[in-house]
This record gives sequence, structure tokens and C-alpha cells, in this order.
Amino acid sequence: MKFLADENFEGAIYRGLLRRSPEIDIIRVQDVGLSGASDPEILAWAKKEGRILLTHDRRTMPRSAYERMADGQSIAGMIVMRATIPVSMAIDDLLFIEAASTAAEWIDTVQDLPL
Repeated sequence: MKFLADENFEGAIYRGLLRRSPEIDIIRVQDVGLSGASDPEILAWAKKEGRILLTHDRRTMPRSAYERMADGQSIAGMIVMRATIPVSMAIDDLLFIEAASTAAEWIDTVQDLPL
């Protein structure tokens, strides 16, 4: 599975994922020239690249995903993490998701974490 962390995604979680699982395929929007991009632009790029979006943005990102799907466009998937989730729990949950599911299972799915 491939992940895209949006701009507001907790850096400690991102770094912890790479530390615990160096082979994980995760990049940040900043790394691909999407800093300051709109939610629809980020979702379109993530879909094109087959990357599940990781975000803490509960206010606008899920709405943008649902609007995109309502317009007949797909998303690669989205995981919306509570901002107060402990870093170690977030890392464990994401590594579990990566090990126990496939990218195809996440298409057009918006999931809150923790479950």
C-alpha cells in the first residue's frame, strides 16, 4: 500500500512510521509539490498515484472526499486520524492496516482512527 500524508499530518507519526517500518511507502504532500494545494487537488493527485490519504483534517477533507465521490469521481482512500491520538497508537494502527488490508479495499473509503 502507498500513503500520502497531508500538510497537517503529525510529523511524529510520519517519522515514527519510517523508523518502525523503513520499507513503508509514505510521502508527504510537501515532498511532491502540493504544499498549499486545495483538498480536491490533493485528493485527485492521491487517486492518480494510488495513495491512501492520511489526514487529521476532520473539518474539510472528508467533505471534499464525499463531494468528489458524489460527482462520480473516486478516491484512493482516506484515513482521518483524531488529532489527540497517541503517536504510538497511530503508528501501530497504520502498520496493522498496511499488513492486514490491500489498497483495493480502501478505494472510495473514508475511515476514522482510532476505530
